[in-house]
Parts: sequence; C-alpha cells; structure tokens
Amino acid sequence: MRGLLIGLAVVLLLLQWPLWLGEGSWRDVRDLREQVEEQRAANAELEQRNQALEAEVLDLRTGTDAVEERARRDLGMIREDEIFFFVVGEDDDRRPVPEPLPDPARDVSPGPAEIPDREREPATDTLPPEDPFDG
Repeated sequence: MRGLLIGLAVVLLLLQWPLWLGEGSWRDVRDLREQVEEQRAANAELEQRNQALEAEVLDLRTGTDAVEERARRDLGMIREDEIFFFVVGEDDDRRPVPEPLPDPARDVSPGPAEIPDREREPATDTLPPEDPFDG
C-alpha cells in the first residue's frame, strides 16, 4: 500500500510539473498576458498617431491653411507684407533659422568674367535647333 501511495504521489508530481514549471505553465501565461497588454497599449498609441496623420493629410489636401502653417513652422517662411522678428530664448534650438531668399532683382548667377575659360562654351553663329513640339 505504501508503494502505491508513493507511486501516485510521483505520478501527481509528474503531471503537475508542466503546469507549474514547464512550457505553457502559469508563469508563461502570465508573461504572455503582460506582453499582450503592452502590445495593446503600443497599438493604441500608434492608432492615435495614425488618426492624427490622416487628419493632417486631409487638411493638407483640402485647404491652404495647413500648407501655410507647415511652411511657417518647418521652413520659417513669412509673407511679403510681414516682418520677421527672431526672439532669442530657451527654445531657439528647436526652430530652424530661416535663410533669406535671393532678391529677384539681383542676379545671383556668376557673370561671364567669373566663369573660367575652360568652362565657357565656344561661341557659335548658328541658332539652336527648333523644338519640334513648339507650336
């Protein structure tokens, strides 16, 4: 009788081993549930980001206000009738410093005196061929 009880106890321990310590145990199930919750939280954040991007795309497609706002914020652009004031502060590292555009009245291309002789094209008396698609 004593051997039967010991045998049953060993069989019970062998059956309980995978439940507590083996693959698919309670500990593994708990870890998987935590991973699922973390993934759900990450998915919720990405879903909010996607919704914000969809709204921005829709706004960019339908109106010019969003394009103007982006140009002002990201590129530092201003309108012709506005005056740009750069306020020095703590957040000046975040904003790009806009570079001034060339004045349209001023020619920024190099003149013929500034082009080296080896880069100049030889002068020809012939006209360039006409464009066959030009009507």
